[in-house]
Amino acid sequence: MAATLPMIAGALALGIPAAHAADNPARDSLKGTKPTWATAKADKGATSDSAQVKARVYLAGQDAKGLAAYAKAVSDPSSPLYGKYLSAKQVQARYGATKAQVKAVKSWLTASGLTVTEVTQHYIAVTGDVSAAEQAFGTQLHNYAKGSKTYRAPAKTASVPASVSAAVLTVTGLDSAPHKASHDDTLPPPDSVFKNSGPFSSYYGSNIATTLPDAYGTKIPYAVEGYTGKQLRAAYGAGKYTGKHVRVAITDAYASPTIAFDAGTYAKTNGDQAWKTSQLHQVLPDAYTKTEECQAAGWYGEETLDVEAVHAVAPDADVTYVGAASCNDDDFLDALGKVVDNHLADIVSNSWAEVENDETPSLVAAYDQVFQLGAVQGIGFYFSSGDDGDEVAKTGTKQVEAPANSAWVTAVGGTSLAVGKGDKYLWETGWGTEKASLSADGKSWTNFPGAFTSGAGGGTSKTVGEPYYQKNVVPKALATSNSAAGNRVVPDISAIADPNTGFKVGQTQTQADGTEAYSEYRIGGTSLAAPVIAAVQALAQEARGGKALGFANPLIYSRYGTKVYHDVTDEPTGKDLAVARVDFANGYDATDGLLTSVRSLGKDSSLSAVKGYDDVTGVGTPANGYVASYKPAKAHRKH
Repeated sequence: MAATLPMIAGALALGIPAAHAADNPARDSLKGTKPTWATAKADKGATSDSAQVKARVYLAGQDAKGLAAYAKAVSDPSSPLYGKYLSAKQVQARYGATKAQVKAVKSWLTASGLTVTEVTQHYIAVTGDVSAAEQAFGTQLHNYAKGSKTYRAPAKTASVPASVSAAVLTVTGLDSAPHKASHDDTLPPPDSVFKNSGPFSSYYGSNIATTLPDAYGTKIPYAVEGYTGKQLRAAYGAGKYTGKHVRVAITDAYASPTIAFDAGTYAKTNGDQAWKTSQLHQVLPDAYTKTEECQAAGWYGEETLDVEAVHAVAPDADVTYVGAASCNDDDFLDALGKVVDNHLADIVSNSWAEVENDETPSLVAAYDQVFQLGAVQGIGFYFSSGDDGDEVAKTGTKQVEAPANSAWVTAVGGTSLAVGKGDKYLWETGWGTEKASLSADGKSWTNFPGAFTSGAGGGTSKTVGEPYYQKNVVPKALATSNSAAGNRVVPDISAIADPNTGFKVGQTQTQADGTEAYSEYRIGGTSLAAPVIAAVQALAQEARGGKALGFANPLIYSRYGTKVYHDVTDEPTGKDLAVARVDFANGYDATDGLLTSVRSLGKDSSLSAVKGYDDVTGVGTPANGYVASYKPAKAHRKH
């Protein structure tokens, strides 16, 4: 009997429920698991005990504080640990959950009456009825009104037994409100054909709209047909670098069934280097979910844009597309987890987001853990900052987007780009569009300059504190606009995003007659800026001799104020700027007529691109010399 006692003591310490523990359960709360909208006023009463819950218990691993500290040190050029990356195996051994932790968490969940459906190195998924979930997480579940809908949520902050609290990071799924991302491009989903009407400019200013009314006292050019890789490489100083031996991953939801054909055709048609065999890989889930709710086909254009943009700017980079099973956060976390667990790439481009107000602290914790696990391996994540400016027009609230707001990712803002004759970089403005339509008599623009339609996302987070690398760069007025202590400001860096000075992509789409065929259209959004910056970073990594840049914000900010950036402002020529745009009324041909409009540049809601760091373009865009600035300094030999 005595010999078995230590075993039982050990089992208790790991949180396997003992018969008497229920009398005095010491519990630790999981901060942020009760959503802010679950108020007493919105309470509609208890959720039925028999209703079903699907939840994920994310695992904290062995040393969450140590992971964050190492992620910072390994990314900070002034740290002695800088660049001392770990392998995926070493990361799991040092920071991952132990078998004992997993076993203890599983035992607690099953003892509460929940069924374990999946165990990964990041989480344990469970299903069960409400009464079992209430027992497990020490809170009642109630129904709450949120807007016009009703969702389930914990009536108080969820908690876990103290015996397992060190092993549990957070839980998601106790509230049933949708947590889903949308992709950041500013066109209708191209599942049915989308085409741009002419006339166009082939480069900025090449075709002046002489028959249209003036804007800002002058004749304006037609929008470009869509820049190509050659023009973007010239604008951002690619030089001779091509991204050789650098691996870039792209995450989005779902997967375009025609991506290999489309990317190959696009490269051939637009003068990009042909794809090599096995240069494009896909890592896809076994099954997709929520295809209607997430408008799955709309994501095909997103993937196409990202893949073609990366290859256009970094033609030798190896590209791996990782598709999420849906547009829900848990599925995106799975996709990011695959990149990190298998070290699929050093640079990860992500053109999707949700507004900060919809992001729960539990999801923040799960995302930041993945970003830190990546950082310690030398993996950097790049997120588009959004396409709705300060978000007021769309949501009624001034806010930034997530996960771009994380202190552990590089947030990519957007510009309007002018590339002139001979691929010469002319200027950029912050991306922000106001649109006015041509009057019926064709002699004026109605209500010029018109209403705000879209613009680069940016501003100050309300929830994320100011990261060390932004101090002394981000103006105090921006950092402290939501709290005296200072908060994270978005974005960090930027690139082309304005669809009116956009990028040409090629995609197989359903044509007007119902057949499927490849066609090309111009597109923009910070969905374009993110893969362009990811590709430029691939060039920088090549220039650096292939050594991973890792989480790059400390490097990006250390170059602030030097000539390696274009310092982008809203009136680079000293005057207001605009382009004329002609669109098919039906989106694909002239049978229903044409719509002519003027699009003003550099009018981003309440955000402004000004001299120095700003909340539209961050430190600016890469200029000639940016990529080369990563070349290792030559050691001087002593004679």
